[in-house]
Amino acid sequence: MVMKDISSTALIELSIDLAKSLNSLSRFDSLLSTIRKTITCEAVALLAYKGDYLVPLAQQGLSRDTLGRRFYIVEHPRFAEICLSNKAVRFASNCPLPDPYDGLLIDREGDLPVHSCMGLPLYFEDKLLGVLTLDSLSPHVFDDIAERTLEVIAAMAAVSLNTALTLELLESNVQHSQQVVAALSQPNVMAEQNELIGQSTAMAKLKQEISLVASSEFNVLIEGESGVGKELVAHNIHQQSARAKSPLVYLNCAALPENLIESELFGHVKGAFTGAEKDRAGKFVIADSGTLFLDEIGELPLGAQSKLLRALQSNEIQAVGQDKVINVDVRIVAATNRDLALEVEKGRFRADLYHRLNVFPITVPPLRKRQGDIVLLSGFFAEKTKRKLGLNQLKLAPDVLDYLSSYAWPGNVRELEHSISRAALKASARYQNNSEATGIVRIEVTDCDQLNPTNDSSYGELVTPNEPLTNLNLRQHIDDYQRKLILRMLQDEQGNVSACAKRLSLDRANLSRLIKRLGIHINKVVNVKR
Repeated sequence: MVMKDISSTALIELSIDLAKSLNSLSRFDSLLSTIRKTITCEAVALLAYKGDYLVPLAQQGLSRDTLGRRFYIVEHPRFAEICLSNKAVRFASNCPLPDPYDGLLIDREGDLPVHSCMGLPLYFEDKLLGVLTLDSLSPHVFDDIAERTLEVIAAMAAVSLNTALTLELLESNVQHSQQVVAALSQPNVMAEQNELIGQSTAMAKLKQEISLVASSEFNVLIEGESGVGKELVAHNIHQQSARAKSPLVYLNCAALPENLIESELFGHVKGAFTGAEKDRAGKFVIADSGTLFLDEIGELPLGAQSKLLRALQSNEIQAVGQDKVINVDVRIVAATNRDLALEVEKGRFRADLYHRLNVFPITVPPLRKRQGDIVLLSGFFAEKTKRKLGLNQLKLAPDVLDYLSSYAWPGNVRELEHSISRAALKASARYQNNSEATGIVRIEVTDCDQLNPTNDSSYGELVTPNEPLTNLNLRQHIDDYQRKLILRMLQDEQGNVSACAKRLSLDRANLSRLIKRLGIHINKVVNVKR
């Protein structure tokens, strides 16, 4: 079948539909729907150009996880050719270049056969904003579409994309219109590792809160369970702030020996203590004019908390062993998986420091509360793992996405990433042993960890069905559950704390402190061979 040229009526209809669409998602979906009415194709996708890679904004005909993937242009020669062109690129049906959507079409299992593929670069004021791709299983279907017609479609799509991106940036920071223009023209080089993936209501609320507080100078306290992505939130706050060009300095309070905390925070001079062989700048000095991210702030000992408080109150520090006072300009972003209000009540965290940090609290939602985001994150991690393993394509079987979505993920995003990495390794090994391999590694449910589906709670039944729901101590029930789980893990791993930490997706130091707090004692037996 050969596609005839598109009528002017269809182009007018496309223009009207786009004008009626107010928000970016409906505008993009309307664009793709109208294109599929006029051009025969099995799949169509709109992708935003981010310098090194392309981000899918909307798609029809491809697997659900495609929106979570990030396509690095250097790894996809077809995308590279489209981005380098200033007009539509029609690939020959027998084109030997690999198709980035191999294995991702909904209507077809396995790799793509001989098919039609076309890409339209989307330019606005001579700047590449993104690309529009069309794939059809009918060879030569795009051959007879007039070049001028494709130019008109590309121009309308580019205007729509530019409008949506501009509105999105303006809504995120109305007070910084000049920064909006810069953001449109300059790709974020750190976006891949610090991008917040998700379109759920909970994530939309989180992104709105980040945008709101980023432009201020307020200290921020980020709360949330382990593995939810608190560090990513800190990065986004810094990148959207006026301090973005200054350093973001990271310090894990849980990993610091108590006797070195003051040195890490404020620095020391040579000879200040045993082992201080030279002067060393502390994190406050390094972060001057920037942001200091204090991760696991709830693990900071009370003695160190008082010294941190003085620095926050006066914006002055003293290196260990030095009388000179140093003035610093540092914004504090802190994170914790503890309930600091409860820690204050129990006397384990200073109330004055808590209120100094808690100027603008942000709670990162657990993965089980992010409806629909598991699919996007699965696609994101699949593409990331594909690059790490050097695979041509890594596909998630449709039932895998349903299987992953039915689990509560107590370890949150970190647990999901590790699970997909393990499944990819198993699938890759099976693929290498398959003599009929097609180039597409497909993750099946059998490759995934054994997950127990659950709807609402990551903790299971903490309370027995017949137990009255009055006068319950929630913290005690959670501690009891954690104690039982850790004891079981320790038994399975024969007391190996590192192995337990890996299975629980926890930092070893954090798990050791939790074991101590829960009153768990590990008795190790040494067997001597004779």
